[in-house]
Amino acid sequence: MQATEPIYLGERIHLIDGFDMGWAERTGTYVITEEKLTLVETGPSPSVPYIKAGLAKLGYTLEQVTYIIVTHIHLDHAGGAGLFLKDCPNAKIVVHPKGARHLVDPSRLIAGARAVYHDEFDRLFDPIVAVPEERILIRGDGDTLEIGENCVLEFLDSPGHANHHFSIYDPISRGMFTGDTAGVLYPQLKKDGIHLVLPSTSPNQFNPDAMLASLSRFEARELSRIYFGHFGMSEQVDDVYRQIREWLPMFVAEGETALAAGHTYDELSRKLFERVSDHIQSQGISGDHGIFDVLKLDLQVCSMGILDYLHKRGE
Repeated sequence: MQATEPIYLGERIHLIDGFDMGWAERTGTYVITEEKLTLVETGPSPSVPYIKAGLAKLGYTLEQVTYIIVTHIHLDHAGGAGLFLKDCPNAKIVVHPKGARHLVDPSRLIAGARAVYHDEFDRLFDPIVAVPEERILIRGDGDTLEIGENCVLEFLDSPGHANHHFSIYDPISRGMFTGDTAGVLYPQLKKDGIHLVLPSTSPNQFNPDAMLASLSRFEARELSRIYFGHFGMSEQVDDVYRQIREWLPMFVAEGETALAAGHTYDELSRKLFERVSDHIQSQGISGDHGIFDVLKLDLQVCSMGILDYLHKRGE
C-alpha cells in the first residue's frame, strides 16, 4: 500500500493514514505542528513506515519529534510505539499511569492480542518493541503537557473502552483526542452523506457505565471537534454523543439476550451486524458497499468485549 498525503484538518493538525490491517481510513496518527512536534497514536508496527513517510511529506525529520502520545496501549494504537521511538532520538512516549508498565514489558499485551487475532497476529502487529522506561512520560487525570508557547495539552482519564485510557484536550482547536472512548467514526460513508459512529466495546476492560461517564466529561468541555483513533475528525460532536448513547445500550441489550440464550460471540456479532446493516441500508446504502467488510470485523471484536463484560458482571 502506497503512503498517501497527510490530511490537513486545520488548526495546525494533520492526520497520517497508517493503513492498519492494510485498510485505508482504519487507524491514523495525528501530527500537531507546534514548537515541540507532537504525535498522537502510532498505530501498530506495520504503520510505522507510513508515519515516517507522512512526516517527511510534511517536511519534518524524526529528530524533530518531541512527544508521542498514545491514548491507550492496545496494539492498534500503541503497538508501533517502541519501533517508532527507536528512530526518534529526542522523543518520549506519553502514556496513562496504568499503561506505562505494559509498554516497558509488552508480554501481556501480546498474549491478549494473540488470543483475539490468532494466526493473523504477526501480519497485523509484529514486531512489538519494548519502550525503555526512561523514555516514558506518565500523565494522569488533570495533568498537562506544554508543546508550544501558547499551547498546553490537558489529559483526562477516560475509561470505558479500557482502564488505561486517557483523552487529550487541545485548547487551540477546542478538540479532544478520544482514542476509542467516544467510539469509531466510519469515514467510508462520508461521501454518501452518512455520519456513523459506533461504540468500541472490545475486550477486556469494556464498561458501558464508565464509557457514558467519560462521554459526559467530553460534553462538559463544549468541544468543537473530536479526533477519533478510528478514523479522522468530526465536528458533529453532539451527534457523536447522541449515537453512542443510542447504540451502546442496544449493543449491551443484544449481548444480554445472546447470553441468556447461550449464544456465542459469533452469533451476537451476526445480530449486531444485522442491526447496524439495516440502519445503514435504510439510508440508501447498497449491500455491496465496502463499509460492511469493516463493520463485520469491528462487530466481531465488539461482541467479544460485550460478552466478556457480562460474564464479569455475573450474568
